[in-house]
Amino acid sequence: MAAAAQVGDTWREAPEYLPLVAPAGARGEAYRVFTSPLAIDAALQRLQDDASLVRAPGAWQPRPTLPSDAFGQAGRYDRSGMARVYGGGQPRVARGARSVDGRVVESWTLIAPYPDTELRRLEPGTLLIVLRLP
Repeated sequence: MAAAAQVGDTWREAPEYLPLVAPAGARGEAYRVFTSPLAIDAALQRLQDDASLVRAPGAWQPRPTLPSDAFGQAGRYDRSGMARVYGGGQPRVARGARSVDGRVVESWTLIAPYPDTELRRLEPGTLLIVLRLP
C-alpha cells in the first residue's frame, strides 16, 4: 500500500516541498512529502493502529531536534535559511519505518512545526517526509 493511502485524509501531498527535502536527480524520485494541519501528537495518534508501521524501540517518539538534523543533508534547502526560520527553536521530530510482508519499504520522518517552502515562516501542523526504500 502506498504512503498516500497509509496517511489518510488529514494529509495533503505536497510536492512543492521536494526541492527542500529530496536530493536532485534520480535519488529524489524516492521521496514523497505530505502536510497535515494536525499537531505531531495528533498525527501520530491517528497512525497508532496502523499495523504496517514498525514499532521499534524509540520509533515514533517526537523529540526536539536541531533543524539540520530534522531535515538532514540530502535536501537542497538553504542551511542558513532553515536555521533562521527556526530562530532559537527546534522542531519536534518523530521517525519510524513502514514494512510490507516483514520487509521495511519506507522510512518516515514527521516534523512539526515545519517551514513554508520559502523558509520565511513556520507553519502549524506536521510535515511528513516518506523515503521509499529499494
